[in-house]
Amino acid sequence: MGHRLFCGILRLLGLPGLRPYRPPEERCIPPFINKKSNRAAEPSAALFPTEKGAAMQVRLSRREDIPALRELWCLAFGDDGAYVDNFFATYYRTERVLVLEAEGAVRAMTAWFDTQFVVPGRGEYRSAYLYAVATHPDWRSRGLSGRLLAWADDYFRSLGIPAVTTVPAQPSLHNFFGANGFGECFRHMELSLTPEELPPAGAPVLRQADPGVYGRVRETLLADLPHIAYPEDAIRYQAGCCALGTGGLFVGDTAAGPLCLCAEDAGDGLVVLKEYLGSPEACRLALSDLGRVAPARRWLVRGPRMADECAANRTKGQFGMLKWLAPELSRSWDWDSVAYLGLAFD
Repeated sequence: MGHRLFCGILRLLGLPGLRPYRPPEERCIPPFINKKSNRAAEPSAALFPTEKGAAMQVRLSRREDIPALRELWCLAFGDDGAYVDNFFATYYRTERVLVLEAEGAVRAMTAWFDTQFVVPGRGEYRSAYLYAVATHPDWRSRGLSGRLLAWADDYFRSLGIPAVTTVPAQPSLHNFFGANGFGECFRHMELSLTPEELPPAGAPVLRQADPGVYGRVRETLLADLPHIAYPEDAIRYQAGCCALGTGGLFVGDTAAGPLCLCAEDAGDGLVVLKEYLGSPEACRLALSDLGRVAPARRWLVRGPRMADECAANRTKGQFGMLKWLAPELSRSWDWDSVAYLGLAFD
């Protein structure tokens, strides 16, 4: 049901002026570069020579790395302290962050989320979503990220994880990840909406939901669409991001069926609906309640994009990328197919 919202939204919501989102040049809102394991299964830390004659070590993080990880995260992405603290308070475990150490200090990092790639008619595949891939500015252009990603592949294989996903922050990084074995897979639609375009407020439709409830409604709505399913602790991290400003996780029931939305404050009067899922009619009915639960001067609305909407432009709606770690899965995968990632924690 969720994918039908955006393939029909322009004609079914009946909102004059609803238009594809085009971020102004002075304010672009990209995702991060891509912003349960068993420690006993960890492969040996990898050692690489450097031009300085020292060694690089790729390993799982340690708690004593947190100050350096926090500093690198803020330096790479410009996030404020509260945003970064939310990750370490709600989701961090030592095995959920991989680091590259050189000359005795952390120079590159990536976090990862343990997710499921659900493909109706084919199966469910445990997948690692890479997030907050970062290299210290003074150590860029030395191949550190490539080495980190290669070690990550071996680590995930040791855990029996056959798939890796990520969300590049900008078009050029699609090329970087493509050179490291990723292919285009996840697409979405973005629309911009203002208060003047909302229908008149009526009876409340939406209610705040805890991560468990949100996840269950989300899976119901995405049941017929290839998509990434998130565990409750990952959705709890997203809820923490939403709680830093106007927004939250919401579900609703309408005469046209259920729906869910995730709203996060992006500053300057903008609220991002990181996903808005439901039938077109259910989503139309809930729009009248949007100003109450997530007030804003403008909303950026995201949702699934269908494959037939991508045929005319292969880059249209590009969002996330996929890598199969098992060659047979990569060979059998239809790379012209389109899947939905949704929550990128960007």
